Amino acid sequence: MIIADYSNHRIVQWKMGDKNGQVVASGNGDRNRLVQLYYLSDVLIDKETDSLIICDPWNRRVIRWTRCSDSTQEEILIDNIGGWGLFMDDQRYLYVSSNETHEVKRYQLGDKNGIIVAGGNGPGSALNRLNSPAYIFVDQQQNVYVSDSNNHRVMKWNKGAKEGIVVAGGQGQGDSLTQFSFPYGLWVDTLGTIYVTDLFNNRVMRWTQGAKEGTIVVGGNGEGEGANQFRKPVGLSFDRQGNLYVADSDNHRVQFFSIQ
Repeated sequence: MIIADYSNHRIVQWKMGDKNGQVVASGNGDRNRLVQLYYLSDVLIDKETDSLIICDPWNRRVIRWTRCSDSTQEEILIDNIGGWGLFMDDQRYLYVSSNETHEVKRYQLGDKNGIIVAGGNGPGSALNRLNSPAYIFVDQQQNVYVSDSNNHRVMKWNKGAKEGIVVAGGQGQGDSLTQFSFPYGLWVDTLGTIYVTDLFNNRVMRWTQGAKEGTIVVGGNGEGEGANQFRKPVGLSFDRQGNLYVADSDNHRVQFFSIQ
């Protein structure tokens, strides 16, 4: 697995069963030179070019980190951006959320301007606005899902839409099954089922398509260090076997769950 190690300003590769990870990007301190990262927020693998694409928000850029046999090459893809979340769709369009401009933009690789595909109307709770969007997911139809963090909801923006649809949460901040307390990590399966890390409720929620409330997948047992607890879960992902991985931020660990 590839991990954005936020406060250590580096990307770490960690293989199942290993006791130690391997630094594959940065690890050179917290400055703004091209070979360094500063509180990076997200990373994805571009398999076609065998490279990492990294969101480096405090340096206001998205960079490509190409892995060579005995060295690395670094390239700024997008600069002057307060980005946070990344996604690359099947057509290799790159999507970047910005909690500074409260929008999601889609970029063709090599294009530094991009087009707005969600939000972009300033912060707010109206259906055409976002408020500190965090992570994003894009399905095969190029519909954009956004964890609209400060609005405590997940939004779906159909391709070409001028406003979004609330697909999870949106009932204010809270800990009921209809609510979130700062949704963050986001994943959508092929059936349209949404998985979300619920940051301050210390749980992962699942919302089936059209559901009025979610179910707790893991966590929800108070903040703690137990195997069934989290301390601010941030990111999540699934492997090909459907196993769930959760970045358990303040416990400084990644949790593995086999779920049905």
